[in-house]
Amino acid sequence: MGEGQVQEKHVLVVGGGIGGITAALELASCGVGVTMLEGGPSIGGRMIQLDKTFPTLDCSSCTLTPKMVEVALHPRIDLVTLAKPVAAKRRGKGFSVSIQKKPRFVDMKKCTACGACSEACIMKGRLSDEFNVGLSKRAAIYMPFAQAVPQKYLLDGEGCLFVSRGKCKKACVEACETGAIDFDEEEETIESYYDAIVLAPGFDLYDATEKKEYGYGSLEGVMTGIEFERICSVTGPTGGEIVISGKTPKRFYFIQCVGSRDRQTGARFCSRVCCMYTAKHATIVRDRVKDAEIYVSYIDVRAYGKNYEEFYKNTQAGGTYYIRGIPGEITKGDNCLVVRVEDMLSGELREIEADLVVLATGVRPRKDTAELCDLLRVDRDEYGFIRTDPIAPSRTSAEGVFACGMASGPKDVPDTVASGGEAASRCLEYIGGQ
Repeated sequence: MGEGQVQEKHVLVVGGGIGGITAALELASCGVGVTMLEGGPSIGGRMIQLDKTFPTLDCSSCTLTPKMVEVALHPRIDLVTLAKPVAAKRRGKGFSVSIQKKPRFVDMKKCTACGACSEACIMKGRLSDEFNVGLSKRAAIYMPFAQAVPQKYLLDGEGCLFVSRGKCKKACVEACETGAIDFDEEEETIESYYDAIVLAPGFDLYDATEKKEYGYGSLEGVMTGIEFERICSVTGPTGGEIVISGKTPKRFYFIQCVGSRDRQTGARFCSRVCCMYTAKHATIVRDRVKDAEIYVSYIDVRAYGKNYEEFYKNTQAGGTYYIRGIPGEITKGDNCLVVRVEDMLSGELREIEADLVVLATGVRPRKDTAELCDLLRVDRDEYGFIRTDPIAPSRTSAEGVFACGMASGPKDVPDTVASGGEAASRCLEYIGGQ
């Protein structure tokens, strides 16, 4: 072990997105033991749902998957999925934490990820696929997505007829040659001591149904940015083809700042990613849909990162029409959608026909962030994000508790990675002084 490394210390990282992954790998590389808790069945967070990242248009999963695998294989990292902290007590400078782990109903040591169980499941193709945000269907026993880590199946207790009703013939059990399915697995609680804690629970997206004037959920052809992201992805429900209801749209309208910079929704802050991911979406459409007509409504464009302004300018130069002004409403026209918007630069009130409208929904703190903060006595800001020190942006109000990623406020991928590294550095500083 090299000079300056910290020995015999253990840190709890809550959240398995790119921020938490970065923090965990940095800590483990310095000789610190890490327990990573992920509330879902796989690590990867929101980033693994993305098709490409801006401004380089690199494949998101190609960038993230190796790091996910590194977490799973690292000898100093204990990855625990379907788990969350439910109680915590201060012990000296560290914490005694109780962790609740939900049953997977699949023995991970026996599961070979062959997929026979999912093929045999009578609920196959009947349950909403969370990874594809409801755009496709899955079975009750399933792999979350192709690159999932851990690369093991799990059984959805609520969706399984045997677990929820006791009525299934258990075809999955007959199909599994290794006997990996265990309907008797129960929820368990584990208690351990940690020298420090890193909070990286990630974020939620604004519920677009609250914007009644845009018709999300009632008008066909209105979708959110994350839904469009899955449509564009080669691992998505259409294999990367931009097809909606069996047709390729030709007229696209993107609306920015949906649920951000908006007093009516209680979020005056900028989500920091919408301008750029909209430019990315417009670029992808231009590349994949011949003769596409693309409009973007915006308040003002915030392209602040390295090469971001150039990316935005290239999007404009490629034939994307930017209209300064946020639409007042979207209505149903003759075989199209009609977007009503005032162009603030020309003063003209316009009605633009579109086949597909994409809402760039802003970010929100995850619903369980409040619960985590109450558990550890960590302060939150007026919007519900974890409050951190402006000078040391991962340091929270609770000694020994650090935060990274969007848990403490909106960030893009590079800033989230940087914040994960900063949280790890502050952790090392803290536990090294104990």
